[in-house]
Amino acid sequence: MARRYGFIGLGNLGRALAGSLRRAGFELYVHDADPDAAKALLAEGAIWSESPRALGASVEAVVTCLPSPAISELVLNGADGLLLGLKPGSTWIEMSTNDSDTIQRLAAIAADRGVFTLEAPVTGGVHKAAAGEIAVIVGGEASVFERHRPALEAMGRPIFHVGPLGSASVIKVITNMLAFVHLVAAGEALMLARRGGLDLAQAYHVIKASSGNSFVHETESQLVLNGSYNINFTMDLACKDLGFAMKLGRDFGVPLDLAAITAQTFIRARETYGGGAWSTQVVKLLEDALRTDLRAPGFPAELKA
Repeated sequence: MARRYGFIGLGNLGRALAGSLRRAGFELYVHDADPDAAKALLAEGAIWSESPRALGASVEAVVTCLPSPAISELVLNGADGLLLGLKPGSTWIEMSTNDSDTIQRLAAIAADRGVFTLEAPVTGGVHKAAAGEIAVIVGGEASVFERHRPALEAMGRPIFHVGPLGSASVIKVITNMLAFVHLVAAGEALMLARRGGLDLAQAYHVIKASSGNSFVHETESQLVLNGSYNINFTMDLACKDLGFAMKLGRDFGVPLDLAAITAQTFIRARETYGGGAWSTQVVKLLEDALRTDLRAPGFPAELKA
């Protein structure tokens, strides 16, 4: 079992995952393009590395949690990348959301240097990651998975080993696609309730108790009703993931009518509010169009596990 891990990518999700790994007692080396992102982890005993290459030379395995395939490739195989530091027999654990073609291509590059690869995207939200309760979806060789199971279990649960490399990417894109469709639908449902003169707080709880409920309604609808929209996940990331879903539809010959409409809605929201806006603000398009807000008392500005 590996005990010394590196972690690169300390955004909202990455910080939460790395924090769980450190609190579980693993020796942790960290790096991010923004050194300030590591401050809390360094205070908890993590060790700063000046570059991906330096980090790779210090550890047995490296976890990455990055915003795009292009950045993952740069961190892995760039001029000062991980593969210049990682020793043969070490492991790269990619927790970013990528498409299956990308993870298999990058894993082949790593394998040429004697480095194993696991893909381990997560689903459930940053609030679940902060509590170590986010679901982890793993693709890769079973023996490599077992070697790193303790670290994966420290970061989240339940753990699903879904098959060879590429498998986890496919199901993660599917879950995100569903979440975005559910979010747009939840916004429309709340607007119907608002225009119908219903108490929105009560409508939220009725939907939650009904056959129309979803995890997204239970969580993100609360942030809409609060008005913060703060899901710690951006429009840029949502549009990226919906693009992956549309590619799967083309590759597998599956018409994705609802996903296609949802993708266009998110593109409009990104153009309206900016790529850094919270993805939950997609509902604000409807609020703005109808000049009707969806606010109710008693809902949090951020989700807690």
